[in-house]
Amino acid sequence: MKSVIVGTAGHIDHGKTALVRALTGIDADRLEEEKRRGITIDIGFAHLDLDAPGGETVHLGFVDVPGHERFVRNMLAGIGGIDMVLLVIAADEGIMPQTREHFDICRLLSVQRGITVLTKSDAVDSDTLEVVRLEVEEFLRGSFLDPVRAPILAVSSLTGEGLGELTHAIAKVAAEAVVRDSTALPRLPIDRVFTMKGFGTVVTGTLVSGTVNREDEMEVFPQGRRVRVRGVQVHGSAAEQAIAGQRTALNLAGVATGDLARGMTLAPPDTLRATRRADVSLRVLPSARPLKDRARVHFHAFTTETLAEVVLIGEKTVAPGGAGYAQLRLADPTLLLPGDHFILRQFSPVVTIGGGVVIDAAPIPRRRQPAATLEFLRSIETGPDEEVLLARIERRGNQALNINDAIAETGWPKHRMAGPLQVLLDRHQIFRAGEEFIAASHFDAAKQAALAEVTAYHNANPLVAGFGKEALREKVGLGEAVFSAVMASLVAEKKLDIAGEVVRLPGRGVRLKDEESESKQVIETAFASAGLKVPALKDVLAGLKIDRVRSQKIVTLLLRDRVLVKISEDLVFHHSALENLKRAVIALKPNTPKIDVARFKDLTGVSRKYAIPLLEYLDRERVTLRVGDERAIL
Repeated sequence: MKSVIVGTAGHIDHGKTALVRALTGIDADRLEEEKRRGITIDIGFAHLDLDAPGGETVHLGFVDVPGHERFVRNMLAGIGGIDMVLLVIAADEGIMPQTREHFDICRLLSVQRGITVLTKSDAVDSDTLEVVRLEVEEFLRGSFLDPVRAPILAVSSLTGEGLGELTHAIAKVAAEAVVRDSTALPRLPIDRVFTMKGFGTVVTGTLVSGTVNREDEMEVFPQGRRVRVRGVQVHGSAAEQAIAGQRTALNLAGVATGDLARGMTLAPPDTLRATRRADVSLRVLPSARPLKDRARVHFHAFTTETLAEVVLIGEKTVAPGGAGYAQLRLADPTLLLPGDHFILRQFSPVVTIGGGVVIDAAPIPRRRQPAATLEFLRSIETGPDEEVLLARIERRGNQALNINDAIAETGWPKHRMAGPLQVLLDRHQIFRAGEEFIAASHFDAAKQAALAEVTAYHNANPLVAGFGKEALREKVGLGEAVFSAVMASLVAEKKLDIAGEVVRLPGRGVRLKDEESESKQVIETAFASAGLKVPALKDVLAGLKIDRVRSQKIVTLLLRDRVLVKISEDLVFHHSALENLKRAVIALKPNTPKIDVARFKDLTGVSRKYAIPLLEYLDRERVTLRVGDERAIL
């Protein structure tokens, strides 16, 4: 069954709640104060099944919003996830201030479908009704509710006149609404939190994308708390799952109501990331003041509300009715994805001044290069998926973009990511290194940089075997996966050789004479056979047949190749002994999470002279962490 969310919009006391009650039989006003005062204060909900013209049944979820100017922030919490709007205008009052503001909000949120409803038609005569209709037609002309494409219907919730025609029109418009993507990553912006007796914590919201199943694990953003979905309700009925476009209630385990609030969002764990910065395109309403660079505003997206600073890109101001690009710097971390719409309200007095769409919710730090930033934003704003991914990969330079970061940046699940990535690989526009992707141009540049560094090192150090791999990686500024791919490519092209931990040009390794090779073997054997009870290096060198200068050169080679590892000024160990030590200490963790010097000496059989430097080495290697007089095993 197709699900469509219908939102109401309009001025206070124009009959929005009465209209929803007349259509569904459900009173969306749930608060005692709302019933006492006769006005809607917070968002309310109702539902209705209708037969669409094509024969299918459409399940409608109604979101009824308050019309009073003081409660526009509540209105915004409900209107963000709608598929179509009922713009409600009372026939006895016509267009009023919140009619205009609510309509502006719908346009800024890019609502595409709706119906204009002239309520309280029983309160005016036919001539007055016609005058109001003409006024409304003029007001709506050129918009998504232009009378040429969207009906204007007069109804009376009191007498029922016109409700049949309105119901038919709602079914027709709902049938044309685009179905939300149930295969996307699920996101549920929370609009209500309460406790239900016998169930515990319950949250409700409009599932804007994806599918949520009973027993799914979810993450609460921006907190990062993990919760389990104990139960699912869709439009008031128990269900095994909820799909995009449905009003959804989730019974959550692992969290108390006091830990949750409107404005938080449920999404898959360890997949998306909250942000304090978002690059956006925005529009300023013709009725607003010019929007200046560094202006403070109220930011609304779905059910979230926070303060933001608007940092314009390439401009100092956006004129009324104008558009531009900006980075929004949010006071609170918020879960946003490209394509999310938002509303901006003036800091003071609080009125709606504009809105727009998120382009990049994971902007990387940049110097002042507005032209390059604008080019990037325009390339990912409307381009096909492969162009969007290529731009995101290219901006990372030689740091590459791994698959998890790509998912977090775009909000695309892996199945959507796979096709565009393969297109780029087939075009040789990107290069894959494990789970990371780097632009082909940056990969080639990284190869040239690595080759140049090794060549320069050889020229500066003719007596040294070559460049240490880790030192070379840090020098060229590459991650491990990309560096390994660069090395493999250069070796395959016979431009570099790798011997152990040393990188060198072909034929440029240090060549040892017979007595030097023999001495090298003596040194290595002496330390390999000693385990952790190593001899003094000077004593080993004293027994060699070669002079001190040559013996020291051999030690340098062994250290550079990491055959030997120097852990202090006086202590050198064979790498195999240290690797065995790491494994032995890690194996203690299940039964002995902490170890002191005495226990370490018993484990290794070494004296305190060796134990302290070895423990400090394990700290540096992040095997242990010093806590007072003990070490916690990590």
